[in-house]
Amino acid sequence: MIRFPVRKSTFLALCWVLCSSAWALPSFVEVRTAYVESDAWLLARDGQALQSKRVDMSRRRLPWTRIEDVSPTLLRALLASEDRRFYEHAGVDWGAAAVSAWRNLWNTRTRGASTLSMQLVGLLDDFVAENEEGKTPRRGRRNVPQKLSQAASALWLEQRWKKDEILEAYLNLAGFRGEMQGVAAMSRGLFGKWPDGLDEQEAALAAALLRAPNAAPSVAAQRACGVLQGVAQMRKQDAPDCSGLEGMARLALSGGLRDSEGGWLGREQSPGLAPHLASKLLKTPGERLRSTLDADLQRMARASLHSHLREIARQNAEDGALLVLDNASGEVLAWVGSSGALSQAAEVDGVTAQRQAGSTLKPFLYAQAIEQRSLTAASLLNDSPLAVTTTSGLYVPQNYTSDYRGWVSARMALGGSLNVPTVRLLVRLGADEFRDRLVDFGFKSLVERGDYYGYSLALGSADVSLLMLANAYRTLANGGQWSPLRVLRDKNQAPCSEGGCLGVFADKPRRAAATAPVFIVSDILSDRSARVGTFGLESWLATPYWSAAKTGTSKDMRDNWCVGYSTRYTVAVWVGNASGAAMHDVSGVSGAAPVWREVMDWLHRGRKNTRPQPPAGVKPLNIRFEPPEKIAEPPRQEWFVTGTEMPVVRLAEVQALAHIAYPGQGTIIALDPDIPPARQRIALQLSGPAGPGWQWRINGVVLGRATQPQRWLPVPGKHRLSLTDAAGQELEAVSFQVRAMMRKRK
Repeated sequence: MIRFPVRKSTFLALCWVLCSSAWALPSFVEVRTAYVESDAWLLARDGQALQSKRVDMSRRRLPWTRIEDVSPTLLRALLASEDRRFYEHAGVDWGAAAVSAWRNLWNTRTRGASTLSMQLVGLLDDFVAENEEGKTPRRGRRNVPQKLSQAASALWLEQRWKKDEILEAYLNLAGFRGEMQGVAAMSRGLFGKWPDGLDEQEAALAAALLRAPNAAPSVAAQRACGVLQGVAQMRKQDAPDCSGLEGMARLALSGGLRDSEGGWLGREQSPGLAPHLASKLLKTPGERLRSTLDADLQRMARASLHSHLREIARQNAEDGALLVLDNASGEVLAWVGSSGALSQAAEVDGVTAQRQAGSTLKPFLYAQAIEQRSLTAASLLNDSPLAVTTTSGLYVPQNYTSDYRGWVSARMALGGSLNVPTVRLLVRLGADEFRDRLVDFGFKSLVERGDYYGYSLALGSADVSLLMLANAYRTLANGGQWSPLRVLRDKNQAPCSEGGCLGVFADKPRRAAATAPVFIVSDILSDRSARVGTFGLESWLATPYWSAAKTGTSKDMRDNWCVGYSTRYTVAVWVGNASGAAMHDVSGVSGAAPVWREVMDWLHRGRKNTRPQPPAGVKPLNIRFEPPEKIAEPPRQEWFVTGTEMPVVRLAEVQALAHIAYPGQGTIIALDPDIPPARQRIALQLSGPAGPGWQWRINGVVLGRATQPQRWLPVPGKHRLSLTDAAGQELEAVSFQVRAMMRKRK
């Protein structure tokens, strides 16, 4: 009398256990939604795939495969191997279960009675456990209660899922071999094709691996032959020919059939167009980030860079990088980090790597001088031998061609990229001030003070990245207004924040320079007449549309650059060697410039590109130079910052007569604590007679006339001594230091 309630309660408890596991199963839509590939994708602005990156290293999952995209041969092989009555039962094949139980009773080897639906239940248990914290997948053989629960869940599954949904989910969740999970990973990994292209032997081998994923090739081939025989029986066909099956199995299981060029995903899903940017952005499995890159432009830019590098490969040039920016939005339209297979360091991203800038920094120095009104585009600069005294000794800059042109205008000096006049200009302005201006333009890699870099900073001795350089020139294109870049359409995520990326994506917009001097510098960089002395009238920089460009070459031809902009785009190109090895006779105009020009032409095909409109604060004026026998520049129209214009630019003979003799550039003066300060005054000296109205200035403050002896009371610190003419124009300047020595203890 007391057994019945116990049996009833046990039965109810068992039913609860069996049914509760079924109720916990997800729907097909939930499984499909929760499925995550092991890769992440970088997409172009229009949604085209650019690059994939494997993020999940625990397994190899490719995109979900629909049942319509699976070869019928694989479906037949699957059913023949795992569940011949799949379309007849309701989740449990009771007949097969009875036979299996009878054979197990007599210890007879049997295939088992788990249907595809029951197997899917097990896969779903593991799938749910993988996607929920604190749960562990239950892989391996299951005991009797678990089998009963699996059967109950299969019955429940068949009531709520369609047969094709069960097949589709099973094929995407099943493990085939090693890390390969799902039919897509198996098909691409073993046979180098997608599941819709599998033939009968390939399908049979795939089905055989479901039961023996790690079987040896000979065993897998034997099982595959059995699958083929099962398919023949189901279709009432003659016995199959299994010859050659073992050879195919050995080749497939060793990776010999894998697509070595297209990779796991193939060229369509992973074209391999932006590996460096993808490596910086893609962090989460399955994510698809829509970038600002233009797919067609990215392909063209890569092809152009690769083609040109092949042409100059004999000149020991193997690496390159390229960046294209939209001036208005700051969107990165192309990011080519390396030359790929041409490089021995293909993984190094040339866009963010820091290299010597060469002459590409000169425009920022001239813009600063014009803004400070110490220079105009018509001002005369002396291109003659120069030796500057520094704390490290004499600094003797030379022009690229090792010749000198005498007195030249600032327009010709910048347009022709003359080194000596540029160094003279930096001596006048000061290295500290120029370094600060470069930081304003986004060169956050210049972490030291100006005196650390010295006067070679004018010639680009500091390390910068192509990314920083491109955005600095974009700032010129935007009239001196700096703003950060962006690489994603849907979110403001920075690909990097340190090294060559410092500040490029994160800093706030700011005004880096006044609009008027930037306009004048842009006009110089667009003037082919200003470049004629160095580059000729017809160089790669001379575009049929308005553009401003500058080349640069670092010491020993280790790096060369070409950076320039139109009203709409900025293009920056670097060519060199990631190893730092020197190139052979490769300059900016022959190395990077051809690529720059080709990309620029592609961007402006069929498009009008007008000249920038003059901003407020600039004025055109017809000028002439005197005396003509010493200044070989014809009359022309020149742009001036309002208030600095002059119709006649005259070389005053007295300018050439005298310069600052003491203190010299870089002089360090030590004060003796044992001598009264009044007796340590410094006598300012000229090398010759001063011109009428000349004045001495210390740190911008007038000290007195240069025609009279001047003795300055030194103050510890850094100082700037300048010599100005009667109009207040700076003729020369030097920087020096005064140090206070400690009194010796007695």
